[in-house]
Amino acid sequence: MDTPLHDFLSRHRIHEVECVIPDMTGIARGKILPRDLFLASGEMRIPKSVLLNTVNGQQPDNGPFVGDTDPDMVCKPDAATVRIVPWAAEPVAVVIHDCEEWDGRPVQLSPRAVLRRVLALYERQGWKPVVAPEMEFYLVARQQNPHEPLQPPLGRTGKPEVGRQSYSIDAVNDFDPFFMELSNFCDQHQLGVETLIHEAGPGQMEINFSHGEPLELADRVFLFKRAVRETALRHGVFATFMAKPMEGEPGSAMHIHQSIVDADGANIFSRADGGPSELFHHFIGGLQTYIPQVMPMFAPYVNSYRRLAPYMSAPINVRWGHDNRTCGIRIPKSVPAARRVENRVPGVDANPYLAMAATLACGWLGLQGGLQPSEPTQGSAWNVSHELPRHLEDAIEAMRACEPMKEILGETFVDAFCAVKELEYATYNRVISSWEREHLLLLV
Repeated sequence: MDTPLHDFLSRHRIHEVECVIPDMTGIARGKILPRDLFLASGEMRIPKSVLLNTVNGQQPDNGPFVGDTDPDMVCKPDAATVRIVPWAAEPVAVVIHDCEEWDGRPVQLSPRAVLRRVLALYERQGWKPVVAPEMEFYLVARQQNPHEPLQPPLGRTGKPEVGRQSYSIDAVNDFDPFFMELSNFCDQHQLGVETLIHEAGPGQMEINFSHGEPLELADRVFLFKRAVRETALRHGVFATFMAKPMEGEPGSAMHIHQSIVDADGANIFSRADGGPSELFHHFIGGLQTYIPQVMPMFAPYVNSYRRLAPYMSAPINVRWGHDNRTCGIRIPKSVPAARRVENRVPGVDANPYLAMAATLACGWLGLQGGLQPSEPTQGSAWNVSHELPRHLEDAIEAMRACEPMKEILGETFVDAFCAVKELEYATYNRVISSWEREHLLLLV
């Protein structure tokens, strides 16, 4: 067992270790082991098919992807990810694991492996992507009946929020006990969160992360979502990362800021004279061309497409513009060294590993193909026609047909991921909604 892990567990007097992997939905799967057993074994073995779970716990026909015998995979702890679980009653640690075949090759179905595969392309070129995600989520009142609409929670005033409270300090302060404990947990969990903002919806918040290496940021986002949900439960409310939890209110996004640096740490998006480089434009061209082809990785559920609606602070286009939030691709104002591209398409319901892999894969194809972007949008892009798939079914078909993405992400992964999404869609499609009962029951 790695000395750093042994030292960490001893120093913090850890009793148990949560051994976790992210599945395709971004849910933490794995085992909880006593410290001594964890140190003695040095690895975890679980069925490879666990990676194929849908959000509601089903699996597609997994034989083509894992074999007919439902074999185990070997999960090796990544020592760089070990952290204290701050909300545990006793000293507990969590360690994210890498999924390997028995011969040591990465399991192609693993989201961490997919992101690593994309990052390796940049590494071979002598480049390093830098990303910074922005995470939006809602605090909502607890409810047990899924057929009832969600309601804003009661803050310290004893009243639910009404109206839009964008950037309101008082609205954030209404949930001070929650945010104070969340901040403490994030510090102990070493998540590197920075800014807290109240977004437009009632009980809708946004937390920004410090920029860094994509795999490390995806790990932090993966752990952050769990920390937010755990903290909310301790304060008698729910936290949700659904893309569109409330009808008539804005959805929640995971905007991803991204830039690329060379071996000397220089931003390849800027020329020596400070102007935008050709590579900068090629990266944007790649996003414009390929974002519509990988939408299941940015908008993975039926609910995700409810967020992508005009005039609701969410894009329906792949236009780009300078400091233009009506575009799917925004270029924030910055000095040349910090020139970056903000992908505003991903929802906060996306798996962070897959969303980061997808956006960097789109940019990579633009860089390698010398793709040219459109002219930047100067005014509002709200009136641009839909340039993204409108439904999950259409998005799956587009992704399955995109050969360049299969080459970058791995054909086995793309086929398996699409099979998971198709099963989720089929399961959803069997549900009869309240709208259908209300309007069709006695009128047609």
